[in-house]
Amino acid sequence: MRFMIIVKATKDSEAGVMPPESLLMEMAKYHEELQKAGVLLDGNGLQASSKGFKVKYTGSKRTIVDGPFTSRDLIAGYTLIQTKTREEAKEWARRYPNPTIDGSDTEIEVRQVFELEDFDKQKGK
Repeated sequence: MRFMIIVKATKDSEAGVMPPESLLMEMAKYHEELQKAGVLLDGNGLQASSKGFKVKYTGSKRTIVDGPFTSRDLIAGYTLIQTKTREEAKEWARRYPNPTIDGSDTEIEVRQVFELEDFDKQKGK
């Protein structure tokens, strides 16, 4: 089972403020633990939305829209893990360091990734 741990963007991350060295070290240690346990697939921070773009679909027409974006649900980073169970994924997510610069209240979101067999189950219905 694959799970994506999603870190939401903040005013600081959107402004390009880099996390303090202590937080970077804490994140590196966490990812190292994931790697040693054999569950880490990938993980990275994302640049501010001002450096991104969207593809807007209007029927079959596509338009590029450059950032920044104003959504409060922007993503600042992610960690992709593979575990045997949902409970194991929850345990790893509980250990995720607080991603805010000042340690303020926040939340991360964890979503299960679709697997090929999930689509086969849908066809069999």
